[in-house]
Amino acid sequence: MALKIGIVGVGNIGSNHAGCYKNNPKCEIVACCDIIPEKADAGAAKFGGKAFYSVKEMLASGIKLDACTMATKGEENGGDHFTPTMELLEAGIPTLGEKPISNNIEHAEQMVALAAEKKVPYAINLNHRFTPAALRAKEWIEAGRMGTPYMINMRMWINNPSDAPWFHLRALHPHSFDVIRYFMGDVKSVAAFMKKGDNRECWSNAQVALHFENGAVGCLTGSYDAGGSYGLEKCEMVGSQGRIVIDDACEHLSFYERSSIQYETFSYLGGMRSFGETFQFRINKWVDQIEAKTPYDKIDASGLDGLKVQRIIEAAIKSWETHTIVDL
Repeated sequence: MALKIGIVGVGNIGSNHAGCYKNNPKCEIVACCDIIPEKADAGAAKFGGKAFYSVKEMLASGIKLDACTMATKGEENGGDHFTPTMELLEAGIPTLGEKPISNNIEHAEQMVALAAEKKVPYAINLNHRFTPAALRAKEWIEAGRMGTPYMINMRMWINNPSDAPWFHLRALHPHSFDVIRYFMGDVKSVAAFMKKGDNRECWSNAQVALHFENGAVGCLTGSYDAGGSYGLEKCEMVGSQGRIVIDDACEHLSFYERSSIQYETFSYLGGMRSFGETFQFRINKWVDQIEAKTPYDKIDASGLDGLKVQRIIEAAIKSWETHTIVDL
């Protein structure tokens, strides 16, 4: 029997999620919920299910929900996540939230704590880690092929006109820092430097230095003033035995053995050709874990992972504001 899915927040990203669920034969969309009635109505007409205008109304209806996407927006794309997420988790409904988990750390901590208290699966759409290239790189690292981890450099940039002061850090770089943590582990200390683009209020360019619990070092280069059709993202890792490079999240993966001039390069692993396809891969994994009744503390790209990357972001903001190294 198909999993009964609800979509909360039927904007651009929520609609993207809904399309992915529609493409998965294990799912049936039974509810589209948005505080803007026209969006809920349009979502229900396009994707199926019944339209609701609040989470409370949806829950009170008695409709069966096996899982929900929570894709509200708000300030810096994370300002409206808290209340609907808490309502869903309190009702015991597995919830896949959009990033950032929240631009308020206290709210993020409360959501993660409630999910743990209720033992409800809670995940974040940190979809960059779900590409076939990232999964293959993770296998190499866990097999010891790279050796002792020494360093990671991550670049992520796009053209984005948004001008809220911390939008660049809080809305884009949950992806970057999740990829960094996925490969290198937890971050110990952060030091950040930033620059505003011309005529901007947003800190739209950033260099963030990282020191990891395992002793490795790293750097994020991020920008809302760069980008184009190619070269938006690159991750390069160095270890005692070799170097791993991922280009544009999913397109190219290379391994360079330290003691040899030979190297391996793979392009379009798993048939993935562009970033847009990462949503389907991530949501398919979420669906598989819900169907398998994966325990709440074994969910991939969990709420706790989302909280940890948001702590890095807030540490970077504090580092720049105080011109200090910030320990997590």
